[in-house]
Amino acid sequence: MLHRRDLLKSAAAVGTTALSSPFLTRSAYAQDVTLDVLYAFPAFAKFHEPIAQEFMKRQSSIKIQFRAPAASYDEGHQTMLRQAVTNQLPDVYYSGYHLLAELVRTLVKRNQITEVASLLQKEDAAWRKANYSDGILTLGAVDGKIYGLAFNASLPVIYFNAQLVKEAGGNPDKMPDNWTDMIALAVNIKSKGSDVAGIAYNIHDWPDDWLFRSLILQGGGQMLDASETAAGFGNDAGRNALAHCRKFVADAKMPLIDWDSSRQQFIAGKIGIFADTPARLRQVTDLIGDKFTLRTCTFPIDDKQKGGLPTGGNAAIITAKDPAKQQAAWEFLKFVSGPEAQKIVVETTGYMPTNLRASGPDFLAPFYDKNPNFRTVSQQIERAKPWQGYPGGQSVKIWRTQREIIHAVMRGETTAEAGLDRMVKESNALMKSS
Repeated sequence: MLHRRDLLKSAAAVGTTALSSPFLTRSAYAQDVTLDVLYAFPAFAKFHEPIAQEFMKRQSSIKIQFRAPAASYDEGHQTMLRQAVTNQLPDVYYSGYHLLAELVRTLVKRNQITEVASLLQKEDAAWRKANYSDGILTLGAVDGKIYGLAFNASLPVIYFNAQLVKEAGGNPDKMPDNWTDMIALAVNIKSKGSDVAGIAYNIHDWPDDWLFRSLILQGGGQMLDASETAAGFGNDAGRNALAHCRKFVADAKMPLIDWDSSRQQFIAGKIGIFADTPARLRQVTDLIGDKFTLRTCTFPIDDKQKGGLPTGGNAAIITAKDPAKQQAAWEFLKFVSGPEAQKIVVETTGYMPTNLRASGPDFLAPFYDKNPNFRTVSQQIERAKPWQGYPGGQSVKIWRTQREIIHAVMRGETTAEAGLDRMVKESNALMKSS
């Protein structure tokens, strides 16, 4: 478990005296350096590519070459584990937070990752303080040491069709703040139109456990017990989460289709309430256009005292072995986590910025004023919690096993109680088997 004091010790001093860290000049390299970079989700080329182009304009001696993107964080993680064995790793990789610890521990054993804390220590403290919060640095830390810089960060948000909400008797300016009332509103939306679903929460088809974890954490639960060696959701938080999943389908008539089709149905005005990542807010906004009024609101929290949300997204890590490439990769990490690059990310997607300066008047403030839907995700930052994986290297398999059971509960083939019991047993068995 990472302790705050360990993190602060690791990042005791950073940066340059300027707020924007200066980049190395061409003369700093004996020859041009090409960085081999891997990220997840092909659609995210829409911000990775322009960021790389902007970086290369400023760093003429560093070239960015992207590998074909991984289909998901889980797929990218499996690729990295395989390539660690064959020594075919990229120079820079964007790891999902929930898989970062497992990946880092694997790479540390093989001396295949650069500790970012040692690079931060060569920078000036004023620069770090101006650009990175301690909480943001924590996202890239494993076992008390910083191995990556947070690039994308997100918390789940609720997209909704304001017209359908009004027709169902809801108030778009004051959406429900708990799941009982949110589901009730979804049921009312369904009752007003035979061809409209009240809600979509695509947990049954999601590529990782982010949406499931969100339901557990918002209810005050934890994914692991105090020992961090066994499932911690075999309780009311878990039962309530699975009960909500069944109600989405049984009561609000959620269609059990894949998540991309579900998003298209929402865009077409056929779903009233849609839980999703803010990373696709720009895409959804543009596709809806003037079909209806799109609004966003914060994620419902059942347990107002202990409830939280998993921080989705990824951290950029350095896996290059060559010293020149390591230094070039550090310049790249500083840029992608800097205010200029974060402005591109936010305006292109809807992610939260991971740089303190990015929200200021010189960067995103004017955009947020004109686009309030994009500000919603930042309004729940106090609920943000780490997205941790499972111990033992079985995180991907555990989620795929859990997802099958959740799908069975949603279809009504098993009860929430029986499904939860099976999920806990199979998750524990997989952790022990590793």
